[in-house]
Amino acid sequence: MHVFELTRRMVDIESITPNERAIGDFLFDYLNDLARRFDGRIERMHVEEGRDNIFVRFGNPVVVLSTHMDTVPPFIPSREDDSFIWGRGACDTKGIIAAMIDASEQLLGAGKRNFGMLFVVGEERNSAGAQVAAKNPRGSRFLINGEPTENQLALGSKGALRFEIIASGKMAHSAYPELGESAIEKLLDALGRIRRIRMPSDKILGVSTLNIGTIQGGRAPNVIPDHAQAEIFIRVVGEVTDLRRDVQTAAAPDAEAQEVLFIPALHLGTMDGFKTTVVAFATDIPAFEGAWGEPYLIGPGSIHVAHTAEERIPKSELQQAVGIYGNLVERLGR
Repeated sequence: MHVFELTRRMVDIESITPNERAIGDFLFDYLNDLARRFDGRIERMHVEEGRDNIFVRFGNPVVVLSTHMDTVPPFIPSREDDSFIWGRGACDTKGIIAAMIDASEQLLGAGKRNFGMLFVVGEERNSAGAQVAAKNPRGSRFLINGEPTENQLALGSKGALRFEIIASGKMAHSAYPELGESAIEKLLDALGRIRRIRMPSDKILGVSTLNIGTIQGGRAPNVIPDHAQAEIFIRVVGEVTDLRRDVQTAAAPDAEAQEVLFIPALHLGTMDGFKTTVVAFATDIPAFEGAWGEPYLIGPGSIHVAHTAEERIPKSELQQAVGIYGNLVERLGR
């Protein structure tokens, strides 16, 4: 298929995490045909029931092109106009998969070998597929990870630090608040102190940012709430030991801060001849733990429209990405 047709075909396969079975089956069949034509080898890398990474290689892979198959909700079917392909996953990251496959077909047609493609599950939730892949390396020295960077080579990416902030109180009739203890008021006080924490910065990655993503609590408007909690997400740029302590200290004594996720910030590989950028989002790269080689991060599309109702990918960038991925494989594989 042409890269545009392949992108739309995959966008129209719903693959919201953890429902990657159908997209995995499609890619296995498509890449199995490619493997037969060019004497490659394909495998399913089992993650859990109904969820497999798909890996295909041609010769002994020095370079591996990789991205994820899953998307965030809701499912949005594809459409296109003269400039864009639209739909859930268009840029994050089914258009990238299509560009990697198209680049690989062109490389194979020109006689290039010793590279592979790895498409994983679960990036949008917990990097489950990349974690399994990290335990099953295939000898590659370079990993080209695809995420929407507008075809600029990322010098680094911010990490992630997520906490649940939990407050407890005592229920009472709201007409007699002195008989109760409001967990919501405790939570709000704790969050106020957390918001005043001075965020660390890095000369390349910039300043860490804090988002209060969810707040839950209370039983009814006329009941003093006995429980409340919030989820906070910090995009981190470096060492987090002091930041962890600051969050826990700021939450106390009104609430408890429970850490639920940490992904370290990264400084990534560079190469002459590419425009560069720094990205604030997290990727699968830390979960690979270097097991698949030195990481590079680049892909078509803008992260600013990923995860939105207006997700789309420019056709011009999609075509450009085919050449970029082919160029990277050739240069790194020498």
